[in-house]
Amino acid sequence: MPTFDITSNFDKQEVTNAIDQAKREIVNRFDFRNTNTNISYNESTITLVSSTLDRLNAADQVLKEKFVKRNVSIKFLSNIKEEKTPSEVKRFYNLKSGITHDESKFITNLIKNNYKKIQSSYQNESIRVTAKKKDELQDIINFLKNSNIDTPINFGNFRD
Repeated sequence: MPTFDITSNFDKQEVTNAIDQAKREIVNRFDFRNTNTNISYNESTITLVSSTLDRLNAADQVLKEKFVKRNVSIKFLSNIKEEKTPSEVKRFYNLKSGITHDESKFITNLIKNNYKKIQSSYQNESIRVTAKKKDELQDIINFLKNSNIDTPINFGNFRD
């Protein structure tokens, strides 16, 4: 029986490339001069720093545009936290990866409510979907892409 997996993982290299492109644009743009605006990235945290909230929001917009151009979902940016000091403003993003148990329940219920003959099960931060025909699986992929799910999802491991 045909199957595929639903996961929620980002490509670290694409995230690194998007951040590097955003850094280059911030350095070269005139409106960011003398604002001490910077973007830093480590394992799972992106930090934006600027002297004003206005420039921080502009840098945030540049970062999100670069994510979209690199085909990395903005939904991976979660748990926004801001810190303000007299001289600078900081914004921290945690990069979210993996499907939690509650999110998997929501997605499996969404599948079961709309497709009665399809089986789906949660397996270690991914969801395995099984059907009798691969056309049904393609319908589910299109349905999930068009549904309003807060979790960024990837489809892979398609087996016939």
